[in-house]
Amino acid sequence: MTLARMLGLFIALACFPAFAQPELSPEALVKKVTDDVLEAIKSDKALQAGDREKALALAEQKVLPHVDFREATRLAVGRAWASASPEQQNKLVAEFRGMLVRIYSNAIDTYRGQTLRVQPVRMAPGATEVSVRNQYLKPGQPPVAVDYAMHKTPEGWKIYDFTVEGVSLVLTYRAEFEQVVRRSGIDGLITALANKNRPAQRKGSSG
Repeated sequence: MTLARMLGLFIALACFPAFAQPELSPEALVKKVTDDVLEAIKSDKALQAGDREKALALAEQKVLPHVDFREATRLAVGRAWASASPEQQNKLVAEFRGMLVRIYSNAIDTYRGQTLRVQPVRMAPGATEVSVRNQYLKPGQPPVAVDYAMHKTPEGWKIYDFTVEGVSLVLTYRAEFEQVVRRSGIDGLITALANKNRPAQRKGSSG
């Protein structure tokens, strides 16, 4: 599975009504959210065709409240996160979020025809961390195992990482980010992420 598809799974899972999040268990939440997202793709020809503007709008409106991008960024940056100033941390989160949303807008059409099988979650009472194990199913293809890492926040359960067939999203980026930090420092990483986002920003601003 490509990194773009991994990112799409990560962000698509977060596209659900805000009222549902604090009321459902993690596994029920995953099932409801994914069913809703896959049905939306199935019924929307523009999303199926890869309409980037519509996908970006969907992500901006629905993703941000339901994914813990700060925790995802902290894990992706690794040890260098602790040495970053609060201002640098905020910039890293903003740029990392922008990159994930941008890649999501290019990957959303890959989920046509898929269904999800959510595995039961064994969670101790009062637990604040959980991994929800799933299988994405598509006719004629082997199941794809996806584990969602979630934690409880004051706003309810949020997603901060996921693993596809044993490959973690944040750990995949950590290796790249650590190389940039070693060469250019925290500010160099911020600049590198901003440069990745800038072409999409220019395109969006030109109308």
